[in-house]
Amino acid sequence: MTTVTTPDGTRLAVEVEGVGPPLLFLHEVAGDLHDWRAQVAHFADRYTCVRYNARGYPPSDVPAAPDSYGQHIAVQDAIAVLDGLGFDAAHVVGLSMGGFCAVHLMLQHPERCLSATVAGAGYGSAPHQRAGFTEEARTAARMFREDVRAAANAYQNGPTRVQYRLKDPGGWRSFGERLAGRDPVGMSLTFSQVLAERPSLYDLRDRLAAVRTPVLLVVGDEDDGCLDVKVMLKRAIPGAALAVLPRTGHTLNLEEPAAFNAVLDDFLDKVTNGRWTPRDPATFGRGLVGMTPLRLEQKELP
Repeated sequence: MTTVTTPDGTRLAVEVEGVGPPLLFLHEVAGDLHDWRAQVAHFADRYTCVRYNARGYPPSDVPAAPDSYGQHIAVQDAIAVLDGLGFDAAHVVGLSMGGFCAVHLMLQHPERCLSATVAGAGYGSAPHQRAGFTEEARTAARMFREDVRAAANAYQNGPTRVQYRLKDPGGWRSFGERLAGRDPVGMSLTFSQVLAERPSLYDLRDRLAAVRTPVLLVVGDEDDGCLDVKVMLKRAIPGAALAVLPRTGHTLNLEEPAAFNAVLDDFLDKVTNGRWTPRDPATFGRGLVGMTPLRLEQKELP
């Protein structure tokens, strides 16, 4: 493990393993760099796997000031990691909170992203869920500050974590124990300043339409906070593909490591070998099956 210092002096704990093009992993709010172990084991023989704990997650520093956290700061931290390791660009893989960071990273610094994989990101973006999610994030911020273990237990047993428990009870318990050991200040400020305040992905649709970065979207079909959002992103980003993992909740890479790795592996292979292309324009604006009345009338003209 090494340390990278961000422009505001926050130290981030970073692990680097493997050889080849850099592959940057960004963890979710309930996770940390250890959650990517199955991916590192799979990819380290062909990629330089980089993972780090976000600010607020020891052994990374835990700033005490609320304004030391935010979506824009998370992007700055990702850039600081790439800069600190001397990488001009990387394939970026983010889960949930990390997926939001991946989206903003490719929008703000497309030259730093060889590709972007956005997994399980979407909570609080769908218009009908926004107010409710913001309230839940602020409640989580209060609970984690007051009683980390009780908050971790509630979060671990959420409706999109049950799938992980059913598939791998031991892994799910270990996941919960790590969550219960988090820093209360770091968790509270991450929920209140990053999750509760981040912009909706729906508000970024015009900017996303201009994205030329290769994008892979991955979601579980039982992850109700993300499923609709992923369909929107698929339609908004010209170079995006959508993979839906069946009977899967939010903890994608831990629930279904083999399936997740296979989808990501295929995507990275196509990008690396120049076989990832934008969606064919012929698939747009022709009705549902290409038989719109206007097209039929035109065909009948002499």
